Amino acid sequence: MKSKMPILGLQLQQRFPVLAGFSYSCLSSATIHARPVSSVSSKLKKWNNGGRLPRRLVVGLGVSFWAQSMNMAGTSKSFMASARQKSSVEQALQNVEWPEQFPFKDEDFQRFDESPDSMFYEAPRFVTHIDDAAIAALTKYYSEVFPPSNTPGLSILDMCSSWVSHFPKGYKQERIVGMGMNEEELKRNPVLTEYVVQDLNLNPKLPFEDNSFDVITNVVSVDYLTKPLDVFKEMRRVLKPGGLAIMSFSNRCFWTKAISIWTSTGDADHVLIVGSYFHYAGGFEPPQAVDISPNPGRSDPMYIVYSRKLSTA
Repeated sequence: MKSKMPILGLQLQQRFPVLAGFSYSCLSSATIHARPVSSVSSKLKKWNNGGRLPRRLVVGLGVSFWAQSMNMAGTSKSFMASARQKSSVEQALQNVEWPEQFPFKDEDFQRFDESPDSMFYEAPRFVTHIDDAAIAALTKYYSEVFPPSNTPGLSILDMCSSWVSHFPKGYKQERIVGMGMNEEELKRNPVLTEYVVQDLNLNPKLPFEDNSFDVITNVVSVDYLTKPLDVFKEMRRVLKPGGLAIMSFSNRCFWTKAISIWTSTGDADHVLIVGSYFHYAGGFEPPQAVDISPNPGRSDPMYIVYSRKLSTA
C-alpha cells in the first residue's frame, strides 16, 4: 500500500542539516486522530526503499523544521521560513522570518484523490467533523471575537460552509453568506441569509464586490484548498479594511482530499502553513495563532490562525 502512495511534496532532504520525526497529521474526519510522532530513525528504516525517500515523507521531514531552523547561510532568500523553537502552537507564528518567495510548489497542493471535488461532495453529509467539545470551544471563541449580533450593516462570509457554522446560539446579522460545495447542506444552515455553491479549487474568484465583508470564517476546511494564495488574495479583496479572517482547524480531515503538505505535517506546521497564506497573499496584518483545544489529549484539538486586512490595503 505504501509503495503505491503518489509521489507528492517537496524534495527538502538537502535543505536542512538534520532531520525531525514526522506523522500523517490526519487520516479520517470521522474516527481517526493524529498519531504521535515517532523517531526519525525508525521512520527512515521503515521507509527505506533503496536510498530514496518517498516525497510525501520528505515533506514531513522538511516542514517539521520550519518552526525550529534559523535562516540558513544568513540569507533572506532561505527556502523555508524560520522561527524560534517554541513549545506552544500559539508561539509558532512569533518572530517568523519569511523568505521572499512563497516556499511551496504546485505539487504540495496535490491530493491522494484528484477526482472532481463535486463528486466527493455530491451527497450531503449532515454530520459534524469535530467532536462536541471542540465545537463548543470554537463557538465560545466566536462569541468573544465576533461583532455584536444585529450590528447594522455588518456582513459575514462563511467559506467552505455546510449545514452548520458553529456560530453562537441566536447569532444574527443582516447578511451572513455561506459558500460551500453542497446546496442541500447550505439550505439547512439556519444562520445563513444567502448562500453560494462554488468549488474554490476550480474557481477561487469570490463572486462579491470589493470591501463587502467584516468577517470571514473557515472551519476545518483550509486544508482542502489547492489554490490557497488565490483564495486568500480574494479574501483580502472582499474584506473591508480592518476586517477579520478566522481560519480554524483540527487534526481530523478527509485525508484523501487534503493537500499533500498538510497530510505530511503536524499541528505546529499547519499553523505556519496557514500563516504563510496570509503573509504571501499580502495586505494582511501579521497572522496570529490561538490554541483553543478544550481538553488536550481527551478531545479533538482546535486551532485558530487569524489576521485582519490592513486598513490601507
